[in-house]
Amino acid sequence: MNLLKSLISVSCMTLLSRILGFIRDVLIASTFGASMFTDAFFISFKIPNLLCRIFSDGSFSQIFVPILIEYKTCQNKKYIQDFISSIFSFIIFFMSIVIILGMFFSRFLILINAPGFTELPEKLKLSEHLLTIMLPYILFISLSSFFSSILNSWNYFSIPALSSIFLNISIIFFSIFFSSFFNPSIISLAWAVIIGGFIQLCYQLPLLYKINMLVIPNLSWNNIGLLRFLKKIGPTILGTSANQISLIINTIFTSLLCSGSISWIYYADRLIEFPVGILGVSLSTILFTSLTKRYKYRIKSEYKKLLDWGLRIGLIVSLPSAVILFFLAKPIIIVLFQYGKFTNFDVLMTKRVLELYALGLVSFILVKILASAFYASEEIHIPMQISLLTLFLTQLMNPIFIFYFKHAGLALSVSISGWINFLLLYWKLHQRKIIFFKYNEFFFLFRLILAVLVMLFILFCILHFMPLWSTGSFLNKIIRLIFVCFISGISYLVMLHFLGIRLLNFSYNFS
Repeated sequence: MNLLKSLISVSCMTLLSRILGFIRDVLIASTFGASMFTDAFFISFKIPNLLCRIFSDGSFSQIFVPILIEYKTCQNKKYIQDFISSIFSFIIFFMSIVIILGMFFSRFLILINAPGFTELPEKLKLSEHLLTIMLPYILFISLSSFFSSILNSWNYFSIPALSSIFLNISIIFFSIFFSSFFNPSIISLAWAVIIGGFIQLCYQLPLLYKINMLVIPNLSWNNIGLLRFLKKIGPTILGTSANQISLIINTIFTSLLCSGSISWIYYADRLIEFPVGILGVSLSTILFTSLTKRYKYRIKSEYKKLLDWGLRIGLIVSLPSAVILFFLAKPIIIVLFQYGKFTNFDVLMTKRVLELYALGLVSFILVKILASAFYASEEIHIPMQISLLTLFLTQLMNPIFIFYFKHAGLALSVSISGWINFLLLYWKLHQRKIIFFKYNEFFFLFRLILAVLVMLFILFCILHFMPLWSTGSFLNKIIRLIFVCFISGISYLVMLHFLGIRLLNFSYNFS
Protein backbone atom coordinates (compact mmCIF):
# COMPACT_ATOMS: atom_id res chain seq x y z
CA MET A 1 0.00 0.00 0.00
CA ASN A 2 1.37 3.39 -1.02
CA LEU A 3 0.68 5.62 1.99
CA LEU A 4 1.11 8.90 0.13
CA LYS A 5 -1.34 7.77 -2.56
CA SER A 6 -3.82 6.65 0.11
CA LEU A 7 -3.39 9.95 1.96
CA ILE A 8 -4.07 11.97 -1.19
CA SER A 9 -7.12 9.87 -1.98
CA VAL A 10 -8.61 10.19 1.52
CA SER A 11 -7.74 13.89 1.67
CA CYS A 12 -9.55 14.49 -1.62
CA MET A 13 -12.66 12.73 -0.32
CA THR A 14 -12.47 14.75 2.88
CA LEU A 15 -11.90 17.93 0.89
CA LEU A 16 -15.11 17.32 -1.05
CA SER A 17 -16.98 16.84 2.22
CA ARG A 18 -15.47 20.02 3.69
CA ILE A 19 -16.36 22.05 0.61
CA LEU A 20 -19.95 20.88 0.92
CA GLY A 21 -19.72 21.71 4.61
CA PHE A 22 -18.73 25.27 3.79
CA ILE A 23 -21.58 25.58 1.32
CA ARG A 24 -23.82 24.34 4.12
CA ASP A 25 -22.46 26.95 6.53
CA VAL A 26 -22.71 29.72 3.94
CA LEU A 27 -26.40 28.90 3.55
CA ILE A 28 -26.94 28.87 7.31
CA ALA A 29 -25.02 32.13 7.78
CA SER A 30 -26.87 33.82 4.92
CA THR A 31 -30.30 32.66 6.10
CA PHE A 32 -29.97 33.04 9.86
CA GLY A 33 -26.79 35.09 10.42
CA ALA A 34 -25.42 34.94 13.98
CA SER A 35 -28.74 34.91 15.81
CA MET A 36 -30.71 33.25 18.59
CA PHE A 37 -31.82 30.55 16.14
CA THR A 38 -28.29 29.62 15.05
CA ASP A 39 -27.06 29.68 18.66
CA ALA A 40 -29.85 27.25 19.56
CA PHE A 41 -29.11 24.94 16.62
CA PHE A 42 -25.33 24.92 17.10
CA ILE A 43 -25.65 24.15 20.83
CA SER A 44 -28.20 21.39 20.17
CA PHE A 45 -26.15 19.90 17.34
CA LYS A 46 -22.96 20.08 19.40
CA ILE A 47 -24.35 17.75 22.09
CA PRO A 48 -24.89 14.64 19.88
CA ASN A 49 -21.58 15.43 18.18
CA LEU A 50 -19.81 15.54 21.54
CA LEU A 51 -21.39 12.27 22.63
CA CYS A 52 -20.38 10.64 19.34
CA ARG A 53 -16.79 11.79 19.75
CA ILE A 54 -16.67 10.49 23.32
CA PHE A 55 -18.27 7.11 22.69
CA SER A 56 -17.48 6.27 19.07
CA ASP A 57 -15.31 8.40 16.75
CA GLY A 58 -12.14 8.44 18.85
CA SER A 59 -12.33 5.94 21.68
CA PHE A 60 -14.14 3.24 19.74
CA SER A 61 -11.75 2.85 16.80
CA GLN A 62 -8.68 3.14 19.03
CA ILE A 63 -9.72 -0.03 20.87
CA PHE A 64 -11.62 -1.90 18.17
CA VAL A 65 -9.11 -1.68 15.29
CA PRO A 66 -6.08 -3.22 17.10
CA ILE A 67 -8.19 -6.18 18.26
CA LEU A 68 -9.72 -6.63 14.81
CA ILE A 69 -6.32 -6.55 13.07
CA GLU A 70 -4.97 -9.08 15.57
CA TYR A 71 -7.92 -11.35 14.84
CA LYS A 72 -7.42 -10.95 11.11
CA THR A 73 -3.92 -12.41 11.40
CA CYS A 74 -4.70 -15.20 13.87
CA GLN A 75 -8.37 -16.21 13.64
CA ASN A 76 -10.71 -17.62 11.01
CA LYS A 77 -13.45 -15.64 9.27
CA LYS A 78 -16.27 -17.02 11.46
CA TYR A 79 -14.47 -15.92 14.62
CA ILE A 80 -14.00 -12.41 13.21
CA GLN A 81 -17.65 -12.20 12.17
CA ASP A 82 -18.79 -13.24 15.66
CA PHE A 83 -16.61 -10.53 17.18
CA ILE A 84 -17.98 -7.88 14.80
CA SER A 85 -21.55 -9.07 15.43
CA SER A 86 -21.11 -8.73 19.21
CA ILE A 87 -19.65 -5.22 18.91
CA PHE A 88 -22.43 -4.29 16.46
CA SER A 89 -25.09 -5.36 18.98
CA PHE A 90 -23.35 -3.64 21.88
CA ILE A 91 -23.27 -0.31 20.02
CA ILE A 92 -27.01 -0.52 19.28
CA PHE A 93 -27.79 -1.48 22.88
CA PHE A 94 -25.57 1.15 24.51
CA MET A 95 -26.42 4.02 22.16
CA SER A 96 -30.14 3.36 22.47
CA ILE A 97 -29.83 3.83 26.23
CA VAL A 98 -27.85 7.04 25.68
CA ILE A 99 -30.51 8.37 23.30
CA ILE A 100 -33.40 7.59 25.68
CA LEU A 101 -31.60 9.22 28.61
CA GLY A 102 -30.67 12.18 26.41
CA MET A 103 -34.28 12.77 25.45
CA PHE A 104 -35.39 12.53 29.08
CA PHE A 105 -32.69 14.95 30.27
CA SER A 106 -32.60 17.19 27.17
CA ARG A 107 -33.20 20.42 29.13
CA PHE A 108 -30.48 19.46 31.61
CA LEU A 109 -28.00 18.78 28.77
CA ILE A 110 -28.72 22.17 27.21
CA LEU A 111 -28.28 23.98 30.53
CA ILE A 112 -24.96 22.20 31.18
CA ASN A 113 -23.63 23.33 27.81
CA ALA A 114 -25.20 26.79 27.81
CA PRO A 115 -26.32 27.97 31.26
CA GLY A 116 -26.68 31.47 29.85
CA PHE A 117 -29.81 30.26 28.02
CA THR A 118 -31.76 30.38 31.30
CA GLU A 119 -32.17 34.11 30.77
CA LEU A 120 -33.82 33.47 27.40
CA PRO A 121 -36.63 30.93 27.88
CA GLU A 122 -37.53 30.98 24.18
CA LYS A 123 -33.99 30.07 23.14
CA LEU A 124 -33.84 27.33 25.80
CA LYS A 125 -37.14 25.79 24.67
CA LEU A 126 -36.08 25.83 21.02
CA SER A 127 -32.71 24.25 21.86
CA GLU A 128 -34.42 21.50 23.84
CA HIS A 129 -36.79 20.74 20.93
CA LEU A 130 -33.94 20.64 18.40
CA LEU A 131 -31.87 18.34 20.61
CA THR A 132 -34.76 15.88 21.05
CA ILE A 133 -35.09 15.61 17.27
CA MET A 134 -31.37 15.14 16.63
CA LEU A 135 -30.43 12.65 19.38
CA PRO A 136 -30.99 9.50 17.20
CA TYR A 137 -28.15 10.85 15.05
CA ILE A 138 -25.83 9.47 17.76
CA LEU A 139 -26.76 5.88 16.86
CA PHE A 140 -26.45 6.44 13.10
CA ILE A 141 -23.04 8.12 13.29
CA SER A 142 -21.72 5.58 15.82
CA LEU A 143 -22.62 2.68 13.54
CA SER A 144 -21.18 4.57 10.58
CA SER A 145 -17.90 5.00 12.49
CA PHE A 146 -17.99 1.30 13.35
CA PHE A 147 -18.39 0.33 9.69
CA SER A 148 -15.63 2.76 8.69
CA SER A 149 -13.22 1.14 11.16
CA ILE A 150 -13.89 -2.28 9.63
CA LEU A 151 -13.34 -0.99 6.09
CA ASN A 152 -10.14 0.85 7.12
CA SER A 153 -8.80 -2.42 8.54
CA TRP A 154 -9.26 -3.93 5.05
CA ASN A 155 -7.37 -0.92 3.59
CA TYR A 156 -10.53 0.70 2.19
CA PHE A 157 -10.01 4.32 3.18
CA SER A 158 -11.64 6.44 0.46
CA ILE A 159 -15.22 5.16 0.70
CA PRO A 160 -15.53 5.71 4.48
CA ALA A 161 -13.95 9.16 4.07
CA LEU A 162 -16.62 10.05 1.50
CA SER A 163 -19.53 9.01 3.72
CA SER A 164 -19.63 12.32 5.62
CA ILE A 165 -20.73 14.21 2.49
CA PHE A 166 -24.28 12.93 2.93
CA LEU A 167 -24.87 14.93 6.11
CA ASN A 168 -23.81 18.13 4.35
CA ILE A 169 -25.89 17.33 1.26
CA SER A 170 -28.93 16.69 3.44
CA ILE A 171 -28.57 20.00 5.31
CA ILE A 172 -28.03 21.91 2.05
CA PHE A 173 -31.08 20.25 0.49
CA PHE A 174 -33.32 20.97 3.47
CA SER A 175 -32.05 24.56 3.80
CA ILE A 176 -32.99 25.34 0.21
CA PHE A 177 -36.20 23.37 -0.29
CA PHE A 178 -37.79 22.62 3.09
CA SER A 179 -36.97 25.46 5.52
CA SER A 180 -40.22 27.26 4.71
CA PHE A 181 -42.24 24.21 5.82
CA PHE A 182 -41.18 24.57 9.45
CA ASN A 183 -41.79 27.21 12.08
CA PRO A 184 -39.26 28.31 13.09
CA SER A 185 -37.44 27.33 9.92
CA ILE A 186 -34.28 26.28 11.81
CA ILE A 187 -36.10 23.05 12.76
CA SER A 188 -35.64 21.88 9.16
CA LEU A 189 -31.90 21.56 9.86
CA ALA A 190 -32.55 19.17 12.75
CA TRP A 191 -34.48 16.77 10.50
CA ALA A 192 -31.77 17.15 7.86
CA VAL A 193 -29.21 15.92 10.40
CA ILE A 194 -31.25 12.77 11.11
CA ILE A 195 -31.76 11.91 7.44
CA GLY A 196 -28.14 12.68 6.55
CA GLY A 197 -26.85 10.45 9.35
CA PHE A 198 -29.07 7.55 8.26
CA ILE A 199 -27.88 7.79 4.63
CA GLN A 200 -24.26 8.01 5.84
CA LEU A 201 -24.79 4.72 7.69
CA CYS A 202 -26.45 2.85 4.80
CA TYR A 203 -23.91 4.05 2.23
CA GLN A 204 -21.17 1.74 3.54
CA LEU A 205 -23.26 -1.44 3.68
CA PRO A 206 -22.56 -2.68 0.10
CA LEU A 207 -18.79 -2.64 0.63
CA LEU A 208 -19.16 -4.47 3.94
CA TYR A 209 -21.15 -7.09 2.09
CA LYS A 210 -18.40 -7.32 -0.52
CA ILE A 211 -15.76 -8.21 2.09
CA ASN A 212 -18.17 -10.62 3.84
CA MET A 213 -18.29 -8.56 7.02
CA LEU A 214 -21.94 -7.45 6.88
CA VAL A 215 -23.25 -9.44 9.82
CA ILE A 216 -26.48 -9.63 11.82
CA PRO A 217 -26.22 -8.05 15.31
CA ASN A 218 -25.99 -10.75 17.96
CA LEU A 219 -24.91 -9.69 21.44
CA SER A 220 -22.80 -12.36 23.14
CA TRP A 221 -21.46 -11.16 26.49
CA ASN A 222 -19.10 -14.16 26.57
CA ASN A 223 -17.32 -13.16 23.34
CA ILE A 224 -13.62 -12.81 24.21
CA GLY A 225 -13.11 -9.93 21.80
CA LEU A 226 -16.06 -8.03 23.26
CA LEU A 227 -14.74 -8.56 26.80
CA ARG A 228 -11.31 -7.24 25.76
CA PHE A 229 -13.01 -4.26 24.16
CA LEU A 230 -15.09 -3.49 27.27
CA LYS A 231 -12.06 -3.82 29.54
CA LYS A 232 -10.16 -1.10 27.64
CA ILE A 233 -12.99 1.19 26.58
CA GLY A 234 -13.31 2.90 29.99
CA PRO A 235 -9.85 4.52 30.18
CA THR A 236 -10.02 5.37 26.48
CA ILE A 237 -13.37 7.12 26.88
CA LEU A 238 -11.93 9.01 29.84
CA GLY A 239 -9.02 10.24 27.72
CA THR A 240 -11.27 11.15 24.79
CA SER A 241 -13.73 12.82 27.14
CA ALA A 242 -11.09 15.26 28.35
CA ASN A 243 -11.10 17.13 25.04
CA GLN A 244 -14.89 17.06 24.83
CA ILE A 245 -15.30 18.19 28.45
CA SER A 246 -13.00 21.08 27.62
CA LEU A 247 -15.27 21.99 24.70
CA ILE A 248 -18.33 21.82 26.96
CA ILE A 249 -16.74 24.12 29.53
CA ASN A 250 -15.71 26.49 26.73
CA THR A 251 -19.32 26.52 25.52
CA ILE A 252 -20.48 27.35 29.05
CA PHE A 253 -18.14 30.32 29.11
CA THR A 254 -19.32 31.38 25.65
CA SER A 255 -22.99 31.21 26.55
CA LEU A 256 -22.35 33.74 29.31
CA LEU A 257 -20.88 36.22 26.83
CA CYS A 258 -22.78 38.46 24.42
CA SER A 259 -25.28 37.00 21.95
CA GLY A 260 -23.59 35.72 18.79
CA SER A 261 -20.42 34.51 20.54
CA ILE A 262 -21.38 30.85 20.10
CA SER A 263 -21.90 31.39 16.36
CA TRP A 264 -18.62 33.31 15.92
CA ILE A 265 -16.69 30.48 17.55
CA TYR A 266 -18.64 27.91 15.53
CA TYR A 267 -17.73 29.51 12.19
CA ALA A 268 -14.06 29.79 13.23
CA ASP A 269 -14.18 26.14 14.36
CA ARG A 270 -15.45 25.13 10.95
CA LEU A 271 -12.56 26.91 9.26
CA ILE A 272 -9.87 25.45 11.51
CA GLU A 273 -11.42 21.98 11.16
CA PHE A 274 -10.93 22.24 7.41
CA PRO A 275 -7.14 21.57 7.47
CA VAL A 276 -7.39 19.44 10.63
CA GLY A 277 -9.95 17.18 8.95
CA ILE A 278 -8.30 17.03 5.55
CA LEU A 279 -4.74 16.69 6.80
CA GLY A 280 -4.75 15.61 10.45
CA VAL A 281 -7.66 13.19 10.54
CA SER A 282 -6.87 11.67 7.13
CA LEU A 283 -3.22 11.18 8.03
CA SER A 284 -3.92 9.74 11.48
CA THR A 285 -6.57 7.37 10.07
CA ILE A 286 -4.15 5.88 7.56
CA LEU A 287 -1.22 5.86 9.98
CA PHE A 288 -3.20 4.25 12.80
CA THR A 289 -4.06 1.16 10.77
CA SER A 290 -0.53 0.83 9.36
CA LEU A 291 1.14 1.43 12.74
CA THR A 292 -1.12 -1.16 14.34
CA LYS A 293 -0.16 -3.77 11.74
CA ARG A 294 3.55 -3.05 12.22
CA TYR A 295 3.15 -3.34 16.00
CA LYS A 296 1.21 -6.62 15.76
CA TYR A 297 3.82 -8.02 13.36
CA ARG A 298 6.57 -6.81 15.76
CA ILE A 299 8.40 -4.88 13.03
CA LYS A 300 9.73 -2.06 15.22
CA SER A 301 11.97 -0.50 12.56
CA GLU A 302 9.05 0.04 10.16
CA TYR A 303 6.92 1.26 13.09
CA LYS A 304 9.44 4.04 13.75
CA LYS A 305 9.81 4.74 10.04
CA LEU A 306 6.05 5.14 9.63
CA LEU A 307 5.82 7.56 12.55
CA ASP A 308 8.71 9.63 11.23
CA TRP A 309 7.03 9.71 7.80
CA GLY A 310 3.78 10.88 9.37
CA LEU A 311 5.44 13.67 11.36
CA ARG A 312 7.31 14.99 8.34
CA ILE A 313 4.22 14.95 6.12
CA GLY A 314 2.26 16.57 8.94
CA LEU A 315 4.76 19.42 9.22
CA ILE A 316 4.97 19.91 5.46
CA VAL A 317 1.23 20.47 5.14
CA SER A 318 0.35 22.09 8.49
CA LEU A 319 2.92 24.92 8.58
CA PRO A 320 1.78 26.68 5.38
CA SER A 321 -1.87 26.00 6.26
CA ALA A 322 -1.47 27.75 9.62
CA VAL A 323 0.22 30.76 8.02
CA ILE A 324 -2.44 31.11 5.31
CA LEU A 325 -5.30 30.84 7.81
CA PHE A 326 -3.72 33.46 10.06
CA PHE A 327 -2.97 36.06 7.39
CA LEU A 328 -6.04 35.39 5.25
CA ALA A 329 -8.48 35.08 8.15
CA LYS A 330 -10.52 38.16 7.25
CA PRO A 331 -10.69 37.55 3.46
CA ILE A 332 -11.70 33.92 4.02
CA ILE A 333 -14.50 34.86 6.42
CA ILE A 334 -15.77 37.64 4.14
CA VAL A 335 -15.78 35.43 1.05
CA LEU A 336 -17.41 32.43 2.73
CA PHE A 337 -19.80 33.92 5.26
CA GLN A 338 -20.51 37.64 4.81
CA TYR A 339 -23.88 37.40 3.12
CA GLY A 340 -27.42 38.20 4.21
CA LYS A 341 -27.51 38.81 7.95
CA PHE A 342 -23.79 38.19 8.56
CA THR A 343 -22.45 41.69 9.32
CA ASN A 344 -19.02 43.39 9.31
CA PHE A 345 -19.02 43.08 13.09
CA ASP A 346 -19.57 39.32 12.78
CA VAL A 347 -16.60 39.16 10.40
CA LEU A 348 -14.35 40.97 12.87
CA MET A 349 -15.40 38.81 15.83
CA THR A 350 -14.97 35.56 13.89
CA LYS A 351 -11.59 36.71 12.54
CA ARG A 352 -10.20 37.17 16.05
CA VAL A 353 -11.09 33.60 16.94
CA LEU A 354 -9.66 32.13 13.72
CA GLU A 355 -6.32 33.93 14.08
CA LEU A 356 -5.79 32.51 17.57
CA TYR A 357 -6.88 29.04 16.47
CA ALA A 358 -4.33 29.22 13.63
CA LEU A 359 -1.53 29.55 16.21
CA GLY A 360 -2.27 26.01 17.35
CA LEU A 361 -3.07 24.37 14.02
CA VAL A 362 0.32 22.64 13.66
CA SER A 363 -0.01 21.12 17.13
CA PHE A 364 -3.59 19.96 16.48
CA ILE A 365 -2.41 17.92 13.50
CA LEU A 366 0.79 16.58 15.07
CA VAL A 367 -1.05 15.49 18.24
CA LYS A 368 -3.30 13.24 16.15
CA ILE A 369 -0.24 11.61 14.61
CA LEU A 370 1.58 11.05 17.91
CA ALA A 371 -1.57 9.78 19.65
CA SER A 372 -1.95 7.19 16.87
CA ALA A 373 1.42 5.73 17.86
CA PHE A 374 0.24 5.13 21.43
CA TYR A 375 -3.13 3.67 20.49
CA ALA A 376 -1.56 1.39 17.86
CA SER A 377 0.56 -0.18 20.62
CA GLU A 378 -2.50 -0.20 22.94
CA GLU A 379 -0.83 2.18 25.43
CA ILE A 380 -4.02 4.05 26.19
CA HIS A 381 -3.11 5.41 29.63
CA ILE A 382 -0.43 7.87 28.50
CA PRO A 383 -2.58 9.93 26.07
CA MET A 384 -5.42 9.72 28.63
CA GLN A 385 -3.28 11.22 31.40
CA ILE A 386 -1.91 13.93 29.11
CA SER A 387 -5.43 14.79 27.91
CA LEU A 388 -6.62 15.22 31.49
CA LEU A 389 -3.64 17.44 32.29
CA THR A 390 -4.22 19.66 29.25
CA LEU A 391 -7.92 19.86 30.18
CA PHE A 392 -6.94 21.20 33.60
CA LEU A 393 -4.47 23.70 32.12
CA THR A 394 -6.97 24.88 29.49
CA GLN A 395 -9.57 25.72 32.12
CA LEU A 396 -6.97 27.50 34.23
CA MET A 397 -6.15 29.74 31.26
CA ASN A 398 -9.73 30.36 30.12
CA PRO A 399 -10.83 32.96 32.72
CA ILE A 400 -7.61 34.93 32.25
CA PHE A 401 -7.78 34.99 28.45
CA ILE A 402 -11.52 35.71 28.39
CA PHE A 403 -10.89 38.78 30.53
CA TYR A 404 -8.42 40.18 27.98
CA PHE A 405 -9.66 38.72 24.67
CA LYS A 406 -13.38 38.02 25.38
CA HIS A 407 -14.70 35.08 23.30
CA ALA A 408 -11.42 34.82 21.34
CA GLY A 409 -9.57 34.00 24.55
CA LEU A 410 -11.07 30.50 24.43
CA ALA A 411 -9.32 29.87 21.11
CA LEU A 412 -6.00 31.05 22.54
CA SER A 413 -6.21 28.66 25.51
CA VAL A 414 -7.06 25.76 23.16
CA SER A 415 -4.03 26.57 20.96
CA ILE A 416 -1.62 26.77 23.90
CA SER A 417 -3.00 23.51 25.30
CA GLY A 418 -2.51 21.90 21.88
CA TRP A 419 1.20 22.69 21.99
CA ILE A 420 1.51 21.41 25.56
CA ASN A 421 -0.23 18.19 24.51
CA PHE A 422 2.13 17.76 21.55
CA LEU A 423 5.30 18.36 23.60
CA LEU A 424 4.26 15.89 26.31
CA LEU A 425 3.38 13.17 23.78
CA TYR A 426 6.64 13.77 21.92
CA TRP A 427 8.61 13.58 25.17
CA LYS A 428 6.99 10.27 26.15
CA LEU A 429 7.78 8.74 22.74
CA HIS A 430 11.33 10.05 23.00
CA GLN A 431 11.69 8.34 26.40
CA ARG A 432 10.65 5.06 24.75
CA LYS A 433 13.32 5.60 22.06
CA ILE A 434 10.69 5.68 19.32
CA ILE A 435 11.41 9.28 18.31
CA PHE A 436 14.84 10.90 18.10
CA PHE A 437 15.45 14.56 17.28
CA LYS A 438 18.61 14.46 15.17
CA TYR A 439 20.55 17.06 13.24
CA ASN A 440 18.76 16.24 9.96
CA GLU A 441 15.40 16.97 11.65
CA PHE A 442 16.66 20.42 12.62
CA PHE A 443 17.82 21.05 9.05
CA PHE A 444 14.48 19.75 7.73
CA LEU A 445 12.59 22.22 9.95
CA PHE A 446 14.87 25.08 8.87
CA ARG A 447 14.14 24.41 5.20
CA LEU A 448 10.40 24.23 5.87
CA ILE A 449 10.41 27.57 7.68
CA LEU A 450 12.44 29.17 4.90
CA ALA A 451 9.94 27.93 2.29
CA VAL A 452 7.05 29.28 4.38
CA LEU A 453 8.73 32.72 4.64
CA VAL A 454 9.13 32.85 0.84
CA MET A 455 5.47 31.85 0.47
CA LEU A 456 4.46 34.59 2.93
CA PHE A 457 6.40 37.22 0.98
CA ILE A 458 4.67 36.24 -2.26
CA LEU A 459 1.31 36.20 -0.44
CA PHE A 460 1.77 39.81 0.70
CA CYS A 461 2.76 40.85 -2.82
CA ILE A 462 -0.42 39.32 -4.27
CA LEU A 463 -2.64 40.86 -1.58
CA HIS A 464 -1.20 44.31 -2.35
CA PHE A 465 -2.82 44.23 -5.81
CA MET A 466 -6.13 42.66 -4.75
CA PRO A 467 -9.29 44.82 -4.62
CA LEU A 468 -11.43 44.94 -1.49
CA TRP A 469 -12.69 41.48 -0.61
CA SER A 470 -16.20 42.77 0.04
CA THR A 471 -16.60 43.87 -3.60
CA GLY A 472 -17.74 41.67 -6.47
CA SER A 473 -20.00 38.66 -6.78
CA PHE A 474 -19.54 35.47 -4.78
CA LEU A 475 -18.03 33.72 -7.81
CA ASN A 476 -15.60 36.59 -8.36
CA LYS A 477 -14.51 36.60 -4.71
CA ILE A 478 -14.11 32.84 -4.48
CA ILE A 479 -12.00 32.79 -7.66
CA ARG A 480 -9.76 35.50 -6.23
CA LEU A 481 -9.38 33.62 -2.95
CA ILE A 482 -8.57 30.34 -4.72
CA PHE A 483 -6.06 32.19 -6.92
CA VAL A 484 -4.27 33.67 -3.90
CA CYS A 485 -4.12 30.30 -2.13
CA PHE A 486 -3.04 28.50 -5.31
CA ILE A 487 -0.16 30.87 -6.09
CA SER A 488 0.96 30.82 -2.45
CA GLY A 489 0.85 27.02 -2.40
CA ILE A 490 2.74 26.68 -5.67
CA SER A 491 5.46 29.06 -4.46
CA TYR A 492 5.78 26.97 -1.28
CA LEU A 493 6.11 23.71 -3.22
CA VAL A 494 8.61 25.20 -5.66
CA MET A 495 10.71 26.50 -2.78
CA LEU A 496 10.58 23.10 -1.09
CA HIS A 497 11.79 21.47 -4.31
CA PHE A 498 14.58 24.02 -4.59
CA LEU A 499 15.62 23.30 -0.99
CA GLY A 500 15.73 19.54 -1.65
CA ILE A 501 12.40 18.47 -0.10
CA ARG A 502 10.60 16.52 -2.83
CA LEU A 503 7.18 15.06 -2.12
CA LEU A 504 7.81 12.07 -4.39
CA ASN A 505 10.47 10.97 -1.92
CA PHE A 506 7.65 10.43 0.60
CA SER A 507 5.88 7.80 -1.53
CA TYR A 508 6.83 4.91 0.72
CA ASN A 509 5.08 1.58 0.28
CA PHE A 510 3.88 -0.52 3.20
CA SER A 511 1.77 -3.64 3.27
